[in-house]
Amino acid sequence: MSNVKEISSADFEQEVMKSPVPVAVDFWATWCGPCKMLAPVIDELAEEYAGKIKFVKIDIDDNGDSATRFQVMSIPTVIVFKDGEIAARTVGLQPKPVLKSKLDSVL
Repeated sequence: MSNVKEISSADFEQEVMKSPVPVAVDFWATWCGPCKMLAPVIDELAEEYAGKIKFVKIDIDDNGDSATRFQVMSIPTVIVFKDGEIAARTVGLQPKPVLKSKLDSVL
């Protein structure tokens, strides 16, 4: 069972902006090869940071307004929000240590 929740633009405010803990948002699409390669890494990180950082993913094809709102130009893009503000961002397929350093920077 994955610790990563799929959300939509309708859930974004509640799930991300109002979250009491930092939230890592994986902007992805079903047709995106690098996104599929990143998914297991996100799942691992979600387990490692359970209780400290919440992980969600949002399909940009179904939720283009959220991608536009946060200027997601290419995917995968992972944006970490803390207290409703962007605290960190990675673009493209990043190795796990790079993602961990971004996550650690917001804790």
